[in-house]
Order: sequence, then C-alpha cells, then structure tokens
Amino acid sequence: MISVENLQKSFTIHHLNKILPALQGISLDVPEGSFLGIVGKSGSGKSTILKSIYRTYESQAGKILFQSEAFGTIDLVQATPREVVYLRKHEIGYVSQFLNVMPRTTALELVEQSLLDLGVSKQEATLRAQEALKHFDIDEALWNSYPNMFSGGEKLRLNIACAVVKEPRLLLLDEPTASLDQSSKLKVREAIEKLKVNGTTLIGIFHDLEFMEGLCDSIFHMSKMQEKELV
Repeated sequence: MISVENLQKSFTIHHLNKILPALQGISLDVPEGSFLGIVGKSGSGKSTILKSIYRTYESQAGKILFQSEAFGTIDLVQATPREVVYLRKHEIGYVSQFLNVMPRTTALELVEQSLLDLGVSKQEATLRAQEALKHFDIDEALWNSYPNMFSGGEKLRLNIACAVVKEPRLLLLDEPTASLDQSSKLKVREAIEKLKVNGTTLIGIFHDLEFMEGLCDSIFHMSKMQEKELV
C-alpha cells in the first residue's frame, strides 16, 4: 500500500541560520490492510513521518510510494498540489491531537462534509454522521453547536469521527488518544478495528503502549530505524 524509501527532512531556522535534521534515511513498508505503529522518544521525528506522507511537510529527498486507486503508484514527495488535495479528500485520512474548525460550521456539518466530499448524498451523509457522533459519545445537544467551544476531548473525538467516517484507504493517526479517558479510548479502538476489517491501511503514533497491544501488525522503532514484526 505504501513504501517510504530513504526519506529525508530538515527544517531551516532562518533567524539562527541553522538547519535542523528531522529525518535521515527513513525507510519502511506497510502492506495493504495492515497497521504499522511508530514508537520513539519525543522529538525523534514520528509526527514528521506522518506529516511528510500527508504532505503537510515537503521532504528534501527520498520517495513515498502510495498505491492510489485514482493515480496508480504515485510518489507523494513529487505529487502536485491538485493530486494531494484529491488524495486527502478521497483516499488518505489524517487525525492529529488538534481540531482545525471551519468558522460557523457545526459539529454535525463537519462530519457530514467529510462524506459529501466523497459524493455521498446529503441524506446518507447526515445519517452516517449522526451514527459517528453517537459512537464517539458526542452529546446530541452539541451536534448543532460550533466546536470551538468544545472541550479538548470533545474536539479530539470529533476530529476522529470526521476521519474514520470516510473509511479512507490509508489513515494516519498522530496521538489520537492523547487526551481521552479510557472509555473514549475503547471507542477509538473499536473504530480502528472496524476500519482494519474493512481493509483500511493504518499508520499510527501512540504513547499509550497498552492501547497498541494486539492492534498493530508491526512496529517501527525510531531509535533503531528498523521495523520489527510482532509475534
């Protein structure tokens, strides 16, 4: 599904005239329908890998070969902005710890829009959005409210709902359970397990190693720069 080859990324601190290396020679492979977990200490570059795949960051060197349904094998490092926008709408999802809300858009409308982008009818989008909000225990009284007033946990659950409702071919998870209680974590786990059954490929970062237990098919250790199969 996705193969990262010798990926390199650095950041330029202009006012200090310095270049800070973030990723140096990262290579990994994720088979279709599997879940790769990335572990490592803070600052080791875990999130940078996901943001490079999602093209939030542009890499300086290397390849990210994605088996796209629309474009065939495409190098995400070289993909055009138009191709990136299409892939984000239709094939690749991303969940971070933070929710970027659209102004004057309710929680229900945010989840609905994720489905409308795929060409789902308004009626079906509403029904599926309501199901997703219920699954992640977002109070029905909040569905027609603006998320900028939500708590951190509510925003995170809404963010996850917007991503998983689309059932993307590839889903990137950047600490999606960071501020959630145990009950909410179980809801996230249920959603991930359902996506796996339906064929979604996943790459995730979790500091909660217990959460990853039995969920990931393989682990990539940033400190060792190598992937290990779980037994």
